[in-house]
Amino acid sequence: MGQMGSEGERRLQLERGTADRAEKFYSDQMLDHLNPAMIKFVGLQEIAFIATSDSSGECDNSLRAGVPGFIYVIDSKTLAYPEYRGNGVMASLGNILENPHVGIILVDFVQDLIGLHINGSARIVEDDVMRSDVPDLPANHAKGRTPERWVVVEVEEAYIHCRKHIPRMVPAPLDREWGTDDVKRKGGDYFDAKTTARHAATPENPLTEETAAAERARISSPDLAAGPVGISGN
Repeated sequence: MGQMGSEGERRLQLERGTADRAEKFYSDQMLDHLNPAMIKFVGLQEIAFIATSDSSGECDNSLRAGVPGFIYVIDSKTLAYPEYRGNGVMASLGNILENPHVGIILVDFVQDLIGLHINGSARIVEDDVMRSDVPDLPANHAKGRTPERWVVVEVEEAYIHCRKHIPRMVPAPLDREWGTDDVKRKGGDYFDAKTTARHAATPENPLTEETAAAERARISSPDLAAGPVGISGN
């Protein structure tokens, strides 16, 4: 794995006097593979947060979810997670095409209140190719969803995220419809983005009077006071 930690980490550790603590963490907790306890943990998780960036370093962080085991450990150095039909933007996959480095964090908010970081190098594999290469790939997916493709990650770092600031949560199952383009069923315009100006006003590019008037009307709308537009419990 070479020197653990980035150059920036090392520089700040020296500046802030934490190098000894950091070195102990690296030596005690950081692996270049998944050990049996980590593999078991991955197999129990239902959500994952995936961090990617494009070739210029512009970042994106996205959530992936499924039944326990939806993240499939192929071996101690390799895991894969499915990509289902989404909004068509493909932000994470687009970043991976430009820059294969990914960061994954899995957090158990319910039982043990612990997290696992997995960093590595990713590639995109179509579902039929993946199933040909990995015959025992799981076939059960939440609500009968079918993966369109998989992201295969070669593990480079795996380490704990301590429980100190992880809140305990209670699962709240909801009946949701997958694979729909119905805006209301997907959550509607929850953050009121559709009627908001695409770009923030600046001294160089102030809001036009027409846009400003529309914004004032939007903010004072009774519908806005009642809550976000188009929220659905389904």
